[in-house]
Amino acid sequence: MTTVSHADIPHAGPDGSTPSGTAPKTDSRAASATRRTALLGAMFLMATSAIGPGFITQTATFTVQMGAAFAFAILVSILIDIAVQMNVWRVIGVSGMRAQELANSVLPGLGWVLAALVFLGGMVFNIGNIAGTGLGANAMLGVDPLIGGAVSALIALLIFLSKRAGVALDRIVVVLGAVMILLMLYVAITSAPPVGEALRQSVMPEEVDFFVIVTLVGGTIGGYITYAGAHRMIDSGVKGVDDVQDITRSSVASILVTGLMRALLFLAILGVVASGAVLSKDSLAASAFQAAAGDIGLRMFGIVLWAAAVTSVIGASYTSISFVTRSTTSVRTRNLLTVAFIVVCTALYLALRQAPQTLLVFAGAFNGMILPVGFAALLYVAWRRRDLLHGYRYPRWLLVMGALAWLVSVFIAVRGFVPMVTMITGA
Repeated sequence: MTTVSHADIPHAGPDGSTPSGTAPKTDSRAASATRRTALLGAMFLMATSAIGPGFITQTATFTVQMGAAFAFAILVSILIDIAVQMNVWRVIGVSGMRAQELANSVLPGLGWVLAALVFLGGMVFNIGNIAGTGLGANAMLGVDPLIGGAVSALIALLIFLSKRAGVALDRIVVVLGAVMILLMLYVAITSAPPVGEALRQSVMPEEVDFFVIVTLVGGTIGGYITYAGAHRMIDSGVKGVDDVQDITRSSVASILVTGLMRALLFLAILGVVASGAVLSKDSLAASAFQAAAGDIGLRMFGIVLWAAAVTSVIGASYTSISFVTRSTTSVRTRNLLTVAFIVVCTALYLALRQAPQTLLVFAGAFNGMILPVGFAALLYVAWRRRDLLHGYRYPRWLLVMGALAWLVSVFIAVRGFVPMVTMITGA
């Protein structure tokens, strides 16, 4: 048996290279794996932050209301989401600065206004998210929703109290995201939806509703959601001009994951509606799952709802706190503040004892209304502030696409304003 001493092993220099000038293979593979995990975690954090109870409620409600014509709203919202997300991730990723820091660089104080708006939207969503974990636990295991919500919030707390909170966060959102997609695919196939009709109306809709579009955009990339993955990405160390390609791929992939989930949920419910089944107004999605796959379908709905809700609790909490702290804030301090945020949201949920479906739909519309504010600041950085982008020459085509998406976001926000006020006042 041959013994190898430490003296026989080439030592890496300060730059990580060996005396021969090549990096150790083990270190290189480990660094590559860590990078992939960080990007995958950022991508799924954004996607699962969007796929929450509000997402499920909105999709079920609008599918029942609009039928196959809802496919057009989904397609338009995905295209807008991609244009917005590519710009947001690239500006934040290349600069290595958080959205509120960039906004303050554009106009002092604007960043903190944005932070306040995002924080408020994140709190509204999080109350609904925690309520969703309770409803999911009830459908899955039959436990009291209040107990299910409290226990689920505790699980989220433990992630941020973990010594390796970042790794735990990345892994759990990826695993739960994959579980949701697989279960949704099964139910979508079981319900046998009219796919051909949905495809036709995705480009030739019989009905177009701007309030539905603004709600979908707000629920997918509005408020805190559009920044969730980008902030996680730079916190993981993936940033700078050299990482542009990875940043772009991850930004688009995160939206495609979200779009896939919405399309599968839409098709699952559309198949049930097309069959003539009558759904319960109290829980459209749950009754659709049950109609498609019986009692097992109801349990599967519980798993999907719980997974969607708990990952959204994690995403909303992480991102909301990232807006009220600085890049220099220690990881421990940020984690403790995140824990406090979850505790407050849980207390509010337990006090309210529920989160009405109207509140969840409103939260998406509200976030769509504030989307143009932060996006405008980031587009200005891309246009005029190369110093913040370390000299990076921003692609004109991407800037133009972002500007058009911003105009659309303003337009649909204005068109959605009156219905949102009507929803609040009940007029």
